[in-house]
Amino acid sequence: MEIFVQQIINGLTAGSVYALVALGYTMVYGIIQLINFAHGEVVMIGGMVALTVITTLVGMGLPLPPIVLVLAGILAAIPICMALGYLLERAAYRPLRHAPRLAPLITAIGMSMVLQQVALLIWGRDPKAFPQIMENKSFIIAGASITSVQIAIILMSVLIMATLTWFVYRTRFGIAIRATAENVNVAALMGVDANRTIAATFVIGAGLAAVAGVMYGTYYGITHYTMGFMLGLKAFSAAVLGGIGNLAGAMLGGILLGLVEALGAGYIGEFTDLCRWPLVDGLLVERCANGGHVVLFGSNYQDVFAFMVLILVLVFRPSGLLGERVSERA
Repeated sequence: MEIFVQQIINGLTAGSVYALVALGYTMVYGIIQLINFAHGEVVMIGGMVALTVITTLVGMGLPLPPIVLVLAGILAAIPICMALGYLLERAAYRPLRHAPRLAPLITAIGMSMVLQQVALLIWGRDPKAFPQIMENKSFIIAGASITSVQIAIILMSVLIMATLTWFVYRTRFGIAIRATAENVNVAALMGVDANRTIAATFVIGAGLAAVAGVMYGTYYGITHYTMGFMLGLKAFSAAVLGGIGNLAGAMLGGILLGLVEALGAGYIGEFTDLCRWPLVDGLLVERCANGGHVVLFGSNYQDVFAFMVLILVLVFRPSGLLGERVSERA
């Protein structure tokens, strides 16, 4: 039972990050039918910028509380990622808005590679460790451990997702976003500035990506210039699982994917004859019966479960759990 509860906690934490990134994918796809494969790299840029700011402040020796350092990193990462999201839409995607769908898709992949190489030039190829500035207290729930960082990630994600839902469904600009997603031409006839609305969607998604990048770096304690690639693919899988283009679907898909990964990796060793002890992030510790040798494994299987879920959804329910079957737009 302890293993099950522990993996549920780990899954909710990872799923919260996936959900935030998946929201960026689903908002862009919902409004212009584009899969922005460069979104994962925006997450990476956010994590790298926050790391740079936090490391600089710590190096200056300023007597700042840990929460202030983290907030400083987030507040620095959000505007930079928002500006990057706007530039991507304005320079890379807007000129191809009426081109065949393959053109913006290839452009998105190209921009992903460009952002990776830019990050490589700025921050180098070595992984960067987040400074341990916060005391990561552990609390015991039903025999499982949950840390203060995990609690903060889950609560912050819930707050952000609730705020975004309110914004999209209860504000005037949110109505403009939904109208543009329904039909760009009709929305323009009703007075909606389609270009401004689409650009704002990219900006909002990039802001969410910045927060997700900081969460990822804080939770796993490391950032790397390639970290956005796999994270982006998993978040895309989560968006497809929930129903891409659907906000609630992206949230649900992210949480479910995190749970599937954690439970799958947590129980992958059940078919062996060795004793097991769970570790955080889906890792298992196995001790050989003849020598006490300890082996860490399990995290690599998370990717397998993520993409198995994507394949199954595409085969049996291409529209996703909360998606609707719609006809192709003219």
